[in-house]
Amino acid sequence: MSNREPATQRSAVDDVQESLVAEKYAHKLIRKLRIRLEDRPGKLAEVATAIGAEGGLIGDIESLAINSQSILRNVTVYVDDAAHLDRLLQRLTALPGITVERVVDDVLAIHEGGKLRVASQSEINSLRDLQMIYTPGVASVCLTIARDEAAYRRYTWVSNTVAIVTDGSAVLGLGDIGPKAGLPVMEGKAVILDRLAGVGCVPILLSRGMSIDEMVRTVESIATGFGVIMLEDIAAPKCFEIEAKLSERLPIPVFHDDQHGTAVIVLAALISACRRFGAELEPLRVVIAGSGAAGSATARLLLAAGVKDVICCDRTGALYKGRSEHMNPSKDALAAATNPNGLKGSLAEVMAGANVFVGLSSAGLVSRDMVSSMAEPRFVLALANPTPEISPREAMAAGASVALDGRTVNNALVFPGLIRGALDSGAKRITEGMKLAAAKAIADLTPEGLILPSILNRGVHKAVAEAVHKAWYDRS
Repeated sequence: MSNREPATQRSAVDDVQESLVAEKYAHKLIRKLRIRLEDRPGKLAEVATAIGAEGGLIGDIESLAINSQSILRNVTVYVDDAAHLDRLLQRLTALPGITVERVVDDVLAIHEGGKLRVASQSEINSLRDLQMIYTPGVASVCLTIARDEAAYRRYTWVSNTVAIVTDGSAVLGLGDIGPKAGLPVMEGKAVILDRLAGVGCVPILLSRGMSIDEMVRTVESIATGFGVIMLEDIAAPKCFEIEAKLSERLPIPVFHDDQHGTAVIVLAALISACRRFGAELEPLRVVIAGSGAAGSATARLLLAAGVKDVICCDRTGALYKGRSEHMNPSKDALAAATNPNGLKGSLAEVMAGANVFVGLSSAGLVSRDMVSSMAEPRFVLALANPTPEISPREAMAAGASVALDGRTVNNALVFPGLIRGALDSGAKRITEGMKLAAAKAIADLTPEGLILPSILNRGVHKAVAEAVHKAWYDRS
């Protein structure tokens, strides 16, 4: 096994505290205010009082410059939205002796110039270094690979490099914004893979409007230079066919995070929730809102994990065998594999008596009454981005045993370790066994009092990688 990134020691208390902080600030805008204050006692207190009076939260306060008349400070504030920020600024600017010189969006600042670069692992400090890295020394490496093609995994970046492929047609909760607008997301995933699992990544942007066959041919033609292909933010149903064709044609794993990453993290959360409440997976009735890439993959993995009763819904209602309205081949296949009792009706109707709601659809779809109609234990995973089907707070008020949104049930707990394990094992594909092993590894490392561990716990990603590695070699 590779051990490129040492595990950081984190306690269960660290994870619980981080989870509470993340929940508190999850829905807030963060802005840094550059404020000049007259150098008189009480001015900073006036700023804090004004921010609090307007309902804002204060984060870090940093002194930038001091002169005989004034002090320049950065004050980080958390607000609900842009209108809330405007009201807070109006209150601050009305204070005598206080000037807001600048409002900084740190999110934009951290993305300026991009978040990713290709960096060398070798130094060039002498002519000898150059000769070994390039000509004439590199010729012997090339000839070694020419004699034994399998050696190229050992002597090139292939064993540690992933292509992240997108056409930008289904980016997060933003929809079809195109590959250029989707690139910051691909860069973000690349940074996560690098920092949490030591995996190198190259974003590959496909042109808008390419046909399925064009996309498949393009990826197939570049795949030799990578150890894994990650398909990202490609709309359903074309993503199913693209993944299926590439998986059939390529001798390396093809991983679609929107499908498989989502499925794994949902399963991990349900395993953990069941352990916490003394329940079993098999008898749960699970209702999934969303029959696209994520919903379909989640349903199939839950079935593989032993859940017997899974019902998928789209805008028309429950999918069931024989339904003809608003169907397509992928929905037909999903309907045939799920809903064993043939339930019909709206989302609200099939949620009544269910134990689990998994939201992979759109904001505000679920009411308190719908949660109250569920049977105990009530597990609500409302994962629509950026706004969930129902907020965790409302779901808990309606009687949910567990209520989480996409900020906690996050694919970033899955793909770093899963990709690391796939690369280290030399796997040819991503199997159901690898996904099941990844979900169990995440659940096993969840601290008491939480449903999922911290994404920043590198020990979790290492454990997932090891479980995936073992699952590949233990496959029957």
